[in-house]
Amino acid sequence: MTSARERIRALNDELRIHRKGGKVVITSGVAALPAATILKLDTAVATFTDFDASNDPYEEHDFGALEVDGTDFFFKIDTYDLSGQFASPDPGDPTVTVRVMTIMRADEY
Repeated sequence: MTSARERIRALNDELRIHRKGGKVVITSGVAALPAATILKLDTAVATFTDFDASNDPYEEHDFGALEVDGTDFFFKIDTYDLSGQFASPDPGDPTVTVRVMTIMRADEY
């Protein structure tokens, strides 16, 4: 039997790695970067594996900090209800959840 945490982690990984099951947004600071840097950042987020107790205390793979071309970035996955206005009633259930991953420069946080 899969735990709620395992379901949430799998859904977050599906969005982060394959860009499926949610929306990906970038901040204006990321959008202003050269296309080659954005591509490197996108690949770095998709291949990120440095999850540990300090950045992933709930083991849901919903946050990461990384560096690309000398600049620090974050990605954060949030879960909302279907209206996109409130928190999801069950982040492990994709039928009632909208996932949004935001990729930002660390200095935009």
